[in-house]
Amino acid sequence: MNERQLFFQHIGQTSDSPLALEIEKAEGIYMFDPQGKAYIDLISGVSVSNIGHRNPKVVEAIKNQVDKYMHLMVYGEYVQSPQVQLAKLLTEVLPESLNSVYLVNSGSEANEGALKLAKRYTRRSEIVAFKKAYHGSTHGALSVMGEESFKNSFRPLLPDVRFLEFNNVFDLEQITDKTACVIVEPIQAEAGIILPENDFLLKLRQKCTQTGALLIFDEIQVGFGRTGKLFAFENYGVVPDIITFAKGLGGGMPIGAFVADKNIMDSFKTNPVLGHITTFGGHPVSAASALASLQFILENKIVDKVNEKGDLFRKLLIHPKIKSIRGKGLFLAVELDDFEMVLKTLHKSIELGLVFDWFIFCDNYFRIAPPLTITNAEIEQACSILINAL
Repeated sequence: MNERQLFFQHIGQTSDSPLALEIEKAEGIYMFDPQGKAYIDLISGVSVSNIGHRNPKVVEAIKNQVDKYMHLMVYGEYVQSPQVQLAKLLTEVLPESLNSVYLVNSGSEANEGALKLAKRYTRRSEIVAFKKAYHGSTHGALSVMGEESFKNSFRPLLPDVRFLEFNNVFDLEQITDKTACVIVEPIQAEAGIILPENDFLLKLRQKCTQTGALLIFDEIQVGFGRTGKLFAFENYGVVPDIITFAKGLGGGMPIGAFVADKNIMDSFKTNPVLGHITTFGGHPVSAASALASLQFILENKIVDKVNEKGDLFRKLLIHPKIKSIRGKGLFLAVELDDFEMVLKTLHKSIELGLVFDWFIFCDNYFRIAPPLTITNAEIEQACSILINAL
């Protein structure tokens, strides 16, 4: 059997209709199939490849680390330079209160750890989340997913979870002194890129401070420059108690993290000891990749041009079938009539050498989230293909 047949025979499938693009190589904003056909990548592995596929600085860091060591011991027992230096740089670019980093394997685990930490620190059980939110697919993360159809088959899930409407300030009254934490995406991603309005995040911050609930920002999809700031919360001047990262953190390697004040994080040290443990969390090769990725973003001032590039997409994507474009930076949602039109446009775009994606909870929009390193000329090429496909 060829690899396509093996893919369908032996790789666990997530739907009856995967794109099944066979990719042999990727570089910058391009992916290449075995025949050498190039595809412009407007997905970035869902905001993973923020600095492009196979960024040379990241590849160099990975190779250097592999020559030294790979896995040594479960997380937190040995002093490992890639972990230490990554945590140091992360805390230097975050607000002063976010000074303790726990490295994990993925976004789902980062959110699992953050929820556990909030419950342990506050000694409360209630969790507040938002409708149309996506925080991962493991049981705890699934419990705070704001779409019943995606989780009903897996119940029972975590008890004591309450869901509010994003941007509804009146719903914030449901946060009380029984609430351990509120977990929220500063910009809702899978809902179709919904931005906070009317100081919603500020009012949420005030309510959490008033009640003693910890505020968790899930920046897994929007962090590391995606929205025109290094972190999305910087657009709104609101600092969380805990923040979670993954995707764009790793430069293409699997890694996640949750970050809090050390006084909060130290809750995991007692009652019980080893309050959260992970074997491969902060894997030294992934940590070296993440460190190189963040250094590249900072040293090359990648974030400075993100809004300008996003504006260029908006300027060029003018077509009768495009009803609206919303979002921030290089995190855009393009509205078409319906899901059928999105699918038709996707398949035509693939024929023409471009790949985009839609949203889990908003299927009449498609996602534009290319590597942040995309050039203006490449944006013009991508928009030309999209207009042609439409």
